[in-house]
Formats: sequence, structure tokens, C-alpha cells
Amino acid sequence: MSPKIKISKEDIINAALGIVQERGTQAINARALAAVLKCSTQPIFSNFATMEELRLAVTEKADALCRAYIQREVESGNFPVYKASGMAYIRFAKEEKELFKLLYMRDRSGESIPESTELGDKMEEIVHDNTGLNVEEAKLFHLEMWAYVHGIAAMFATGFLDLEWELVSKMLTDSYQGLRKQYGME
Repeated sequence: MSPKIKISKEDIINAALGIVQERGTQAINARALAAVLKCSTQPIFSNFATMEELRLAVTEKADALCRAYIQREVESGNFPVYKASGMAYIRFAKEEKELFKLLYMRDRSGESIPESTELGDKMEEIVHDNTGLNVEEAKLFHLEMWAYVHGIAAMFATGFLDLEWELVSKMLTDSYQGLRKQYGME
């Protein structure tokens, strides 16, 4: 009798993540995963009660990858921290189109979306520290800037446009400086 091959929960999540990266979130199903893992569907349902539970784990893994993009860009020192986070978000959208869509371009109307997040709070704090705006103004400033960054990222993720990084950098600087003027800073 040949030994059983143990397929871990992490193996399944990684295989599902690979499917999303190649073919999009709609391509995740038990049969596709079993084919990638070269096993039956039994290990999948032994580790996950439902496919929705697996999708949630894949979403969490994709979120961790996006955060790693941001962390690497911040640590590179190529840009100030606030700008680095925006550049990394856009880079993630360009390089991981399907993961970006999974995280930021899905219907979330049925989800409970937190009013604040650790990363969002940190960015608002950076805006507050760099501009001297009060907390509410810093929140609005960040929301306006993030909407602009997200728009560029969404265009990359959908293949609507492909800009040079120098131009993307200039656009973020111009938007940031424009908002500073809008808020009465020179």
C-alpha cells in the first residue's frame, strides 16, 4: 500500500490563490483545486467546511500579499511613506490584477466593512502629522487621495491603461500637492 500524501490547509489555500492569479476568483471550485493538487476533493472538504470558507482564506492571503507590497515599498525608501503606500497599491493592481479585483473590486454590499482599518488609520495619522490638519480634515484628505489612487489602480487592474511609473509618481505628487493647496497649505 502506498503512503497517503498529506495535503495541508496551506497547500489548498496556495493552490486556490494560484488559480485566482491565473484565471480569476470565479475559477475556484473543488474540482479545479483537486486537479492542481493532484488529489480527490476529499482533502479540500476535510480542511474547509465550505468553499466560502476557502474563499475567505484566499482573500486573507491576498490581503497579506498586498500588505507585503506596501511594506516592501515603504522599506525601500524610494518615496515618503504616504506616497510609497499609494505606489505599492497601484503596483499590486498592475502585477496582481486578479488578486486586486478579489480584494478591491467585488460587490461588498452584503459585507460588514469596518469604519477604520489599521493601515487606513496609519495613513490618516501620517497625513495629520505631515500637514497639521485636524483629525477630521486628515481623514477627508486621505479619503480623497485614496479615491484617486484607487482609480489609477483600478485602471491598471482592468487593463484600461498602462502608464510609466515616473508618470504615476508625478500624478500622485500633483494630486497630493493639489489637495494641500485646497486645504490652504502652500
